[in-house]
Amino acid sequence: MSSRERLRQILVLLVGVIALGTIGYQLIERWGFFDSLYMTVVTVSSVSFDSVHPLTRTGRWFTIGLIVVGRAIVLYAIGALTAFWVEGDLSHLWEKRRMERQIAALRDHIIVCGGGEMGRHVARELLRTRRPFVCIEIDPGKEEALRKLGEGILYVIGDATTSDVLQRARAEAARGLIACMPADKDNLFALMSAHELNPSIRIVSRAVAYDAGPKLLKAGAAAVVSVPTIGGLRLASAMVRPNVVDLLDAMLRAPGATRVEEVTVGRAAAGQTLGALKLQERTAVIVFALRDAATQRHVFNPPPERVLQAGDVLMGCADPEQVAALQRIVTEG
Repeated sequence: MSSRERLRQILVLLVGVIALGTIGYQLIERWGFFDSLYMTVVTVSSVSFDSVHPLTRTGRWFTIGLIVVGRAIVLYAIGALTAFWVEGDLSHLWEKRRMERQIAALRDHIIVCGGGEMGRHVARELLRTRRPFVCIEIDPGKEEALRKLGEGILYVIGDATTSDVLQRARAEAARGLIACMPADKDNLFALMSAHELNPSIRIVSRAVAYDAGPKLLKAGAAAVVSVPTIGGLRLASAMVRPNVVDLLDAMLRAPGATRVEEVTVGRAAAGQTLGALKLQERTAVIVFALRDAATQRHVFNPPPERVLQAGDVLMGCADPEQVAALQRIVTEG
């Protein structure tokens, strides 16, 4: 039984015994509501008292039964609440309530479906870049691992393939969804359910099987990353060290996936910070790397305060329309 269900059970028992006692005195002794309620509370709470009115013989027998049953319930409630407090369940329950309120207030956030090893890597990156997100994990056993990612981590324990769990994660108001569950069929169901709730949501999905890419793209994924392809290319890159752009492009070149593109900064954007251009908001392109014009060195995850110079090369995952929009901004202003 969950902590919330146990607390609900305790509350029902306490309210029930008070209601039973109040109604019992009203029926047996013909007392008013307040007198009956007062008599019940002082009897159940073990407070010494004088009877508000003389009790009949039947009323005394009823009081004896109320003392036995009522105090047993009170002792059970005290013991259960003490156990909650000692075990940390009560504070955990309050923390969950606070987290649910925070999730309910989310807008333009990212949903990470899957709290396994890959999902936690994604969550760490989103925490590092201060992007609002909520993680969905079906296995309660991984809850502690999610909580250890950082203070303020938001998560939902449930099945990300179902609409009700996605609604708890505010999918209808989300900006994007990353499906990184270990099974392709789960990622497929998750993105289909998410599209039903929010047709404009951008979805990036993990693909485990090589032939899963086209199916995920057909179902509505904007981009698909093949896990076996990435693993193989990382092994190969350790030996042959190919050009970084070629490597990144190959990593994302699952069937139908968005390609890595390069755009050279012109004089229109020179002298401006990357954040001031608001490229992601205006073009939906995430610039994950930059090649410095002076040193030809690559800067991964360039910070928003990075000042651009003419000749710098921006790298991002984009389709042809997004590349054209990005080109206009950095060359024409």
